[in-house]
Amino acid sequence: MATHLDLEEQEQLDQLKAFWKQYGNLITWVLILALAGFAGWTVWNNWKQDQAVKAGALYEELNKAVQAGDVDKTSRVFADMKERFAGTGYTQQAALLAAKLQYDKGQPDAANASLAWAAENAAETEYRSIARLRLAGLLLDAKKYDEALKQLDGVTANEFAGLAADRRGDVLMAQGKKDEAKTAYAQAWKTLDESLEYRRVIEAKLSVLDAAPDAEAPKAAASAGVGK
Repeated sequence: MATHLDLEEQEQLDQLKAFWKQYGNLITWVLILALAGFAGWTVWNNWKQDQAVKAGALYEELNKAVQAGDVDKTSRVFADMKERFAGTGYTQQAALLAAKLQYDKGQPDAANASLAWAAENAAETEYRSIARLRLAGLLLDAKKYDEALKQLDGVTANEFAGLAADRRGDVLMAQGKKDEAKTAYAQAWKTLDESLEYRRVIEAKLSVLDAAPDAEAPKAAASAGVGK
């Protein structure tokens, strides 16, 4: 009986050896790749977390420099953040802060460069759109109208569509294209939420162009629909 069991175990062992000889390398590589993938994912997340912590510390330093009005230190810290932590959210926020201070301190070229970096490199569509809106404003001030319009073409975040149309109207007005400006302002007025106070500014612009929007028309239409 013992001999029979020994032979059966030996047969199973031989089958296992044959299976491992045929598939052992494949199984080993699959396990190695799986473990490497898990290790890589862990390292990547740890690295991202470490990057965010370091970028956050630099952002705090930059924010303090902005509050103090130290434009030179602000520019230096932002340059460091771009070099070391370009992919973090802190750096895209830093670009907007740095640009504002640079402009306020009479450094429009530096402000343009900071906004242009954010417009091209910010990870989030919203930040890229904000940067393009602000950059378009600076280009408008510099009478670089075609460049301003190009920046506005790149505003893709839906929540900024109304503001982009309004700014486009400003550029077109500066170019003397009143009819096109009127169309842009009308689009901005229709796009922006009715609760926004800024909508009144656009109404004033349209009034100057003898194109004041009929605010009562939508209400009248709605009332007619209810009556039916």
